[in-house]
Amino acid sequence: MRAIIIGNGMIRHPEQDLTWLQPRDLLVAADGGLQHCLAWGLRPDLLIGDLDSVADEDLSGLQSQGIEIQRHPARKDETDLELALCEVQRRGAREVIILGGLGGRWDQSLANSLLLANPDFRDLALRLVDGPQEIICIHAGQTAHIEGSPGDTLSLIPLAGNASGIHTQGLEYRLAGEALEFATTRGVSNVLLEEQAQIRLQAGRLLCAIIHQTH
Repeated sequence: MRAIIIGNGMIRHPEQDLTWLQPRDLLVAADGGLQHCLAWGLRPDLLIGDLDSVADEDLSGLQSQGIEIQRHPARKDETDLELALCEVQRRGAREVIILGGLGGRWDQSLANSLLLANPDFRDLALRLVDGPQEIICIHAGQTAHIEGSPGDTLSLIPLAGNASGIHTQGLEYRLAGEALEFATTRGVSNVLLEEQAQIRLQAGRLLCAIIHQTH
């Protein structure tokens, strides 16, 4: 099963983001992400969060339509997006696309990006999307298969320490079992040479950002 989670961040490329939606997806609005759903004329399967960003009339409208609502206390340990991720994983989702997870508050954007590296989610095909830009996390022992176009930008950023045993194919600057050190920028701004690239990681964690060309 695939899930689409719509967060309360900025949607700067709605036409591109909407292309990710498929009829059989589980569509989840994480709190204020409901506003994006309503603006697009979408009916979420689930609304989840503390609902502090949801207007009373919108909440009443969902209730009258029989849409499932999970309301959590405002004083909680997880963000609304993390609650949504945990819920779709509990329901059996194997692939998750997050829209509206970036922009606005820096703390929220950073926290949402780092959720991709949570070991609890390592078995999910988890992707954070902002128009032509995507972020995934590669965990130790995993191989990521990247699709794009020649000339697309790809950056590899180590998390929580060094990442080692990195093997790449289809990139301009090849890595052959090398390491990238935490808090350095060596892995930034690589380039796809082909329509597909491959990244294999032996140890550590890598955030992988793909920026597709828009021209």
